[in-house]
Amino acid sequence: MQLPYTAILIIPTGVGAAIGGYAGDALPVAKVMAQVCDRLITHPNVLNGASLYWNLPNTFYVEGYGLDKFAAGCWGLRLVHNNKIGLLLDHGIEPELRLRHLQAADAARATLGLTLTDYVITDAPLNVELRTAPSGASWGTIGNPDSLLRAAEILINKAGAEAIAVVARFPDDMDEEAVQNYRHGKGVDPLAGAEAVISHLIVRTFQIPCAHSPALASAPPYPDLSPRSAAEELGYTFLPSVLVGLSRAPQFIIDKGTTSLQTDIWADQVDAVIVPATACGSSALLSLNQQTRCQIITVKENKTLIKVPPQPLGIKSIQVNSYLEAVGVLVAHKAGINPSALSPQLLSLQSVVRS
Repeated sequence: MQLPYTAILIIPTGVGAAIGGYAGDALPVAKVMAQVCDRLITHPNVLNGASLYWNLPNTFYVEGYGLDKFAAGCWGLRLVHNNKIGLLLDHGIEPELRLRHLQAADAARATLGLTLTDYVITDAPLNVELRTAPSGASWGTIGNPDSLLRAAEILINKAGAEAIAVVARFPDDMDEEAVQNYRHGKGVDPLAGAEAVISHLIVRTFQIPCAHSPALASAPPYPDLSPRSAAEELGYTFLPSVLVGLSRAPQFIIDKGTTSLQTDIWADQVDAVIVPATACGSSALLSLNQQTRCQIITVKENKTLIKVPPQPLGIKSIQVNSYLEAVGVLVAHKAGINPSALSPQLLSLQSVVRS
């Protein structure tokens, strides 16, 4: 029996990735890869498209901290049919904006059949602040992390939530130049780094799936909007794609002694991981590099602001120019064919020995 072919698609958040650095613009990449892989694991930055999303039954939505723990072999992934999602709202969200998010959640229940618990409002404003690293990558801080964790605990212990969608109020006084660059499809997402801080904190503390959706004051239509950023201009909230992703996000297996199911996924079952060629320093990739079965594919044209190529880290990879070429490598790898056999420059064994 042939083993299921499992790949991980990683595109770091908040680093200005040319593909995947905007509003769901990496979804087409995930859709194509899902056609050639039996199981595709990726993270919210790839699949979140605000009001736009796509049902990919064999694609698994795993938050970044959880993905790091999975890649290190500490946690496994257990597939589910449906999660009961708890909605966590920042106390700092104005009543009208809060109502918009509650209506979006009701719409997801009514039209998509998702299962949501009662919502919880934090007992204090989260006070999110945005920051920019010297490299230009975005990050941020939470003024009241304890309030975030108390609200999550209520959702888990009292409402029975199996996954948590967080909506935090983000500041309106963002760097105007950064916002305009992002809308033109050439800058860094100024929110993404802070969003990762929020979801990491909950996953690390409670070991359940989590993703974040920012609450922002509505803005007038923008005439010169990039298609890559346009998904975030379609409504009053970015919540729908988060709820869809969390509805089937795998649960984490924390205890390796847990009775194993045939559909459980562990790091030693991963066949390939695909990353931007300049973003090879993630904990997940460094861990997967230790797996002899895992082929690392780096994509040259997906440029980022960070400059961390694979070679100085001792990572052996197949470098390709595009995601389209990466898909070809996946197809060959799944078929058990060495990609070099498809090249006219294939050397004879005699040539290899002489060299």
